[in-house]
Amino acid sequence: MQDFSETFTRIGRRLDEAQRYLRIDEQRARQPQLESEMSRPDLWDDADKAREVQTELAAVNDDLSLFDGLGATLEDSEVLFELAKDEDDESHEAEIQAAVAGMESKLDELELRSLFTGEFDERDAVCQIKSGEGGTDAQDWAEMLLRMYSRWADGRGFDFEVMSASEGTEAGLSSVEFMVRGRHAYGLLQGEHGVHRLVRISPFNNEGKRQTAFSAMQVAPFFEAMADEIDIDEKELRIDTYRSSGAGGQHVNVTDSAVRITHLPTGTVTSCQNERSQHQNKDRAMQMLAAKLLDLERKKREDEIAAITGEQKNVGFGSQIRSYVLQPYQMVKDLRTEYETGNVDAVLGGALDDFMEAYLRFARAEGEKDQ
Repeated sequence: MQDFSETFTRIGRRLDEAQRYLRIDEQRARQPQLESEMSRPDLWDDADKAREVQTELAAVNDDLSLFDGLGATLEDSEVLFELAKDEDDESHEAEIQAAVAGMESKLDELELRSLFTGEFDERDAVCQIKSGEGGTDAQDWAEMLLRMYSRWADGRGFDFEVMSASEGTEAGLSSVEFMVRGRHAYGLLQGEHGVHRLVRISPFNNEGKRQTAFSAMQVAPFFEAMADEIDIDEKELRIDTYRSSGAGGQHVNVTDSAVRITHLPTGTVTSCQNERSQHQNKDRAMQMLAAKLLDLERKKREDEIAAITGEQKNVGFGSQIRSYVLQPYQMVKDLRTEYETGNVDAVLGGALDDFMEAYLRFARAEGEKDQ
């Protein structure tokens, strides 16, 4: 019979650490308060506040359920091991090994949550992909990236909704805006912000030459109640209405009431074309604009601090963050974290978690160096 004593001790230490970084005691105290708020009959008179309470309660319940479940599994496994050891019964060894593997996997998941330390990491994300240099290949690449993030979101059980899309001249997409809803959606996607580079044999080149294409991903945290976060002067907006062409295939519902909003001082543009009415499209486009403007202000403050401290921060679309090489070899490599894999098909199919975790660890290490 394998001796699991040290393994159980190690798992116990990791659980103790999880209790601290997840603030389990605080969450236990907060849980009944949130449940009481949820039971108020007038809660949904303010839909934004109700959704906020509902989201927080779901997150608290999720953390407590996972933590308590791990504690119970550890206790049961220790009891089973002691009984099997006393009776010199090896028949339970496989069961204990399976329990240990499950606990370690769930602890890895919990430890990932400890990396979400940003103010907006819990929020949903509003994203935009724009094709860049590379002509038709770049527009095709933009659509490939959209599919990649859609599959990643689906694999995590997140909601994925395309808000508007502009078709490419020959294929693919010129640009597309979408939302990802789920716990830590922004925290996970924030590291995807930047330029993505594709190298492959172009299907649009009759000579079969290798082509490099670029598309840019922009990510911002989303706020349902935008009025509480930022004041937007409507005099600074240009609002255009147009008929949706249904770009993006099955992703977008064709309507006659699409809305595009341009914030004139910054040139920031958002659009929405998949709600049922022009009014709903405008409201959603305004929410997305607020998210982008807030993110712009936050990055501006970071740049100002960096200028004062002498730190050079490379943010926005000016930096290439990741290369996806299909020919002459196959590799996806993040140029910030140095994390790479040769399984390109898996990555394009949505296997992005390892890249996202590597970025979160990289960002935390960089933050610790700056302190």
